[in-house]
Amino acid sequence: MEIDGDLAIRVETENWQTHTRIRAERLRELVTRIGHTGDRFLVIQRIPDVPDVFAQVWHEDGGEYRLECRSAADAFFGTDLGDPHRVADLLTGWARQEPGWDAGVAWEPIPVPPPEEVPDLPDGVREQVERRVREQLRCGYDGRGTLTEIAEDYLVGGEYGERPVSRAQARRLVDRLWLERLAEQESWGEETTDPDRLTRVFRALDAAGLTARENFACCRGCGTAEIGAEREGARGFVFFHRQSTEAAAEGHGLMLYYGGFDGSEETTAAVGHEVVAAFTGSGLSAEWNGDPGRAITVAPLNWRKRLEG
Repeated sequence: MEIDGDLAIRVETENWQTHTRIRAERLRELVTRIGHTGDRFLVIQRIPDVPDVFAQVWHEDGGEYRLECRSAADAFFGTDLGDPHRVADLLTGWARQEPGWDAGVAWEPIPVPPPEEVPDLPDGVREQVERRVREQLRCGYDGRGTLTEIAEDYLVGGEYGERPVSRAQARRLVDRLWLERLAEQESWGEETTDPDRLTRVFRALDAAGLTARENFACCRGCGTAEIGAEREGARGFVFFHRQSTEAAAEGHGLMLYYGGFDGSEETTAAVGHEVVAAFTGSGLSAEWNGDPGRAITVAPLNWRKRLEG
């Protein structure tokens, strides 16, 4: 889904840059830029990420552009092109999922190794890991890689042995549940959800000079200790942590923590009022009694957070 002209993609480069939800013009700039040592390829995933679906382009100065697109586990094709603008046009059409985006190009199949045989998990292990992964899917902030790590590590050293879930088993389980969640998301259509509204408020606060972070750190103590590293000239901060996210996903509302970087109660109270005011007209209700020592509560919330990956 293209939002405000931005392509629903994430682009990663060889020099460790990540570009999320960029315009077609910016994608073209990235394609025409690559070619130098340390900056020779782009890997593009759609948002939300779909297993076995991606595009990539490789280019070294003086050579052609190698464009490859994978649309399923057994459908992988590539082509060599001399014009970077043609490559950018194709990638834009791919990102927008335009009908016939790939026409007029001589694509060749790329061999794909047979899928790895992965043994089924015992029912007791599978049920517990599925429950945990579904909890995190409802939260909506973790990508498939992080969820795979969670699934692999969840029962380590417990009643089922030292490492009852292999990386391959975790990946297969996560991909299955991820696709289930994406199918559920489809039923929401283009409707603006409460987490969408929350993100808009946080972006507005960040643009207004507060460091505003969603799903930041594991708890209030860690978040308060770590938020200073994100300051970048801001007057104050507001965040909610992973435990708050889990509570919101379970239907308990969302607790926001805030403060001023000068540590004074006056600044903290002013930030609190600014945060509450930012929710006015958002479609969400922020409750606070004005005490700078108390969290702000956003409730009620229908937590339907769209996956990105």
